[in-house]
Amino acid sequence: MATIKIGVIGVGNCASSLLQGVIYYRRKNHNDATGILNWSINGYTPGDIEVVSAFDIDKRKIGKDVHQAIFKRPNCTQRFVARMPRGNVKVSMGKILDGFSDHMNNYDPNDTFLISDNKEPTKKDVIHLLKKTGTQVLLNYLPVGSEEATRFYAECALEAGVSFINNIPVFIASDHFWAEKFSVRNIPLIGDDIKSQVGATIIHRTLTNLFEKRGVKVEKTYQMNTGGNTDFLNMLDRHRLGNKKKSKTAAVQSVLSKRLEDRNIHIGPSDYVPWLNDNKICFIRMEGRMFGNIPMNVDLRLSVEDSPNSAGVAIDCIRLCKLAMERNIGGVLEAPSAYYCKYPPVQYNDDQAFSLLNDFIGEI
Repeated sequence: MATIKIGVIGVGNCASSLLQGVIYYRRKNHNDATGILNWSINGYTPGDIEVVSAFDIDKRKIGKDVHQAIFKRPNCTQRFVARMPRGNVKVSMGKILDGFSDHMNNYDPNDTFLISDNKEPTKKDVIHLLKKTGTQVLLNYLPVGSEEATRFYAECALEAGVSFINNIPVFIASDHFWAEKFSVRNIPLIGDDIKSQVGATIIHRTLTNLFEKRGVKVEKTYQMNTGGNTDFLNMLDRHRLGNKKKSKTAAVQSVLSKRLEDRNIHIGPSDYVPWLNDNKICFIRMEGRMFGNIPMNVDLRLSVEDSPNSAGVAIDCIRLCKLAMERNIGGVLEAPSAYYCKYPPVQYNDDQAFSLLNDFIGEI
């Protein structure tokens, strides 16, 4: 089969894990494909993906072959493919806008961006590159809080006729204005804010659903996350966290039959610990009342490599966009968004979303 041609906005840790994964699973078959949610989607396997365009703002990555750029600092995720073949795609200078938080200038250069002084592309430049390279699906891996930059690239995807996967908590798929734009042009859109394969959000939702189904009234809960990658460094600027907290909180609240008061639920990043690198440590606490109104609580600690956890989901979303293109389906892909994202236009519980996703994949 022909490959699915993708573009990535931000050649960071998530892009590194995704592109390594494409090569890693290209050398596997369905019998030894550990870690994949769906081996084949409409005939496309994980190895049937090819990166053809990439954008970044770090001088250490711009102009480099994309398969080499994914290992440049400040990237710090694990390398699970010893030798990457040449990607034959150079990383292009991206649009900065609000895609960089000024406070990051105060940290060790190894931990943050070294902003390039290359000329920034215009919208016309980006659209031209997407068309020239034949990009079919564009993935947004900008830092949390990149509102203007995300809208810039979403507009470019629309004008170029390219599917868009919004992996971050800037609201595109869940914003009627943008959803309508993609629908009118019949271009597939998945979003917003990707869930990890087995991450803090899906575990928190599962525990919440368990309490509900077993008759335990949830009274209070929190989720605290720490990590050492640039995502956590970026999120030290609390002004960039509004939509992130809203997205993660809504993902858990949506599972409850009765929403908790704001003071009784706290979900969000808590701190940046450099030596953790791409390892994310999450603490979840749930307090409730069971039979006889007796109190109970659960404390859970999760440790996971953040970026591979995300890539396991992104590799499905890419193929679902391609499936939609081949079936002439445009606009927000409701079932994939509900299953794979924290803040989709329509929230379903995980069992419902899984069923809807299987129906979507199986439709003729």
